[in-house]
Amino acid sequence: MEQTIKEALARREREEALLRFPAFSYEDALNLGLKIIELAKAREAAVAVDITVNQTQVFHYAMPGTNRRNAMWIQRKENMVQTSQISSLHAGQYLASTGKDLWKDWRLDEADYAAIGGGFPIIVAGTGVVGAVACSGLPHEMDHQLLVDAICQILGVDLEAEM
Repeated sequence: MEQTIKEALARREREEALLRFPAFSYEDALNLGLKIIELAKAREAAVAVDITVNQTQVFHYAMPGTNRRNAMWIQRKENMVQTSQISSLHAGQYLASTGKDLWKDWRLDEADYAAIGGGFPIIVAGTGVVGAVACSGLPHEMDHQLLVDAICQILGVDLEAEM
């Protein structure tokens, strides 16, 4: 079933409202990164994963089958999350729904920012966005879903039951 853009935006907002960590340490970053890799392997997918906290890279792993281009996509997705404070997919869907343009309206260069799936904010309840997790290697909406699924498992959130 295909979602309308309004439904997609509501889903992104709900994901970001529900997927909040009570705290987020470097150890939490390691656990999240390893969970993403575990899920990617289970899906027989090759992805590169990066996690930043307070603008510091604290986790990076590139599975066999990925390359420098994946790292470049990750950086663009992380830049979008850090700037917009929402998932990179949410940013892209917002732009599409409002008819706005990344450069004309937000003054963000596509060479440095990607408004597509695969970047998600690390949100600490009561604090806000403290970092970003991003992956590249799958079609962008599947990159997004991989991140959401991993965060759900780490936090013990059944997103479908909450929607």
